[in-house]
Amino acid sequence: MANSTLKPNVASFGSDNSYPKSIPYIIGNEAAERFSFYGMRSILATFLVAQFFNPTNNPALQTIAEAKANESTHFFVSLAYALPFVGAIVADWFTGKYKIILWVSVIYCFGHLFLALFDTNLEGFRYGLILIAIGAGGIKSCVSANVGDQFGQNNQHLMSKVYGWFYFSINAGSVVSTILIPYTYANFGPKWAFGIPGILMALATVIFFSGRKKYVRVPPSGIKKDNFVFISLYALFNAGKKKKGESLLDVAKQKFRPEKVEGIKAVYRVMAVFAFVPIFWAMWDQNLSEWVLQAQKLDRHILGLNLLPEQVQTVNPIFLLLFIPIFTYGIYPFFENTLGIKTTPLRRIGAGLALTGLSFVIIALLQTEIDHGAHPSVWWQILAYVILSAGEVLVSITGLEYAYTQSPKSMKSTMSAIWLLTVAIGNVFTAFVNSSISNKGFFSRFEGANYFWLFVGIMAAFLIVYLFVSPRLKERSYITEPEEVMAETNMP
Repeated sequence: MANSTLKPNVASFGSDNSYPKSIPYIIGNEAAERFSFYGMRSILATFLVAQFFNPTNNPALQTIAEAKANESTHFFVSLAYALPFVGAIVADWFTGKYKIILWVSVIYCFGHLFLALFDTNLEGFRYGLILIAIGAGGIKSCVSANVGDQFGQNNQHLMSKVYGWFYFSINAGSVVSTILIPYTYANFGPKWAFGIPGILMALATVIFFSGRKKYVRVPPSGIKKDNFVFISLYALFNAGKKKKGESLLDVAKQKFRPEKVEGIKAVYRVMAVFAFVPIFWAMWDQNLSEWVLQAQKLDRHILGLNLLPEQVQTVNPIFLLLFIPIFTYGIYPFFENTLGIKTTPLRRIGAGLALTGLSFVIIALLQTEIDHGAHPSVWWQILAYVILSAGEVLVSITGLEYAYTQSPKSMKSTMSAIWLLTVAIGNVFTAFVNSSISNKGFFSRFEGANYFWLFVGIMAAFLIVYLFVSPRLKERSYITEPEEVMAETNMP
């Protein structure tokens, strides 16, 4: 938390019952930035197919064209979620959060400009995606932490409310953009459809810059060698010095503070759980690409409306916002108080993985009907979104909570970055599968419904292993037990 080491020209925290004056600028920036990201992504897969990979709409080319579009989309997402790790290190060690957010926002704007200018040039368009991934990744690593930096001890009781509005701004930007941008694309073409998100990103940058005199800025700490990377490498290269009964990481206590080494052990325990999360993201992120392409082949006439295929995905953030209070105040208390079943984080994650697999069963059955020439109702895909959104609450929100409670204060930023890396890893795998399909490789045998059944099978295999491993994973909460006590405990 910021303190007297701050530069004298930065804003103060505010009084006991007042919100920091910087908060409106941060939330306004986040809403506009998320509009720009989800807006361009909502049409990305369908645009790539129609503009570059199958512009003549040749049925014989459609499968490979869709695979190429999915490959590009998932590689873009994986890059956007891998770079926060780099952005966090640069911000914490060298620049501070404010400069990183501002600099990468400018890069972000140029990325959107490239998409609008190079809508008929695939190479230029791909450069635009890379710039957007750099921008989105750099912002993601710093913005949420920057919210917490604005609070001191006198008003930290207001932080949860502000994070609530922060989360609401993310989903509001997503909902509005996934309705508006597909409509713009269908009626005014790709230049406007990619240009409007660019305008919103420029607005986000202006909003953030306008609050420059009101932010509390935590200065960079410089390079610290008692972190996850340095301690892990030291232990690895000095494994021969390990004494009987010690863990591999205990070797590092010869050079680093014991509490720091114990913190790294906690990170590895959490990573044992996170090893099962990439398959969730490999499947979840398909609702913004593969599911959108499937929606093109569905009967989308519902409630007197003819939905565009890209607009169907809007139901995900809507269901997500509905399910958060339902699970928190209804389902979890029902299982614990009525049925006597404790909803531990590990059980929630396991249930979420199972629901994600179930949503893909529906999608696979839908695709079977499509493969046989039918046009099923989009209501079936919406049902899959309902189940997927429930799985997201159980896996995504629980995973963030688990990372926070199971890691010491000094490791929480590291765990947040590692959590985002699970998204990147999952998308790399999905991109690899689609690359194999487009190049007639091993996975090319999984076309049509078999593609979705493939992921159902992979999820089933992960679940079986998870059911065996999760009861054996040790949990230690750094919230309920003081960190000083944890450091003195001889943890395995």
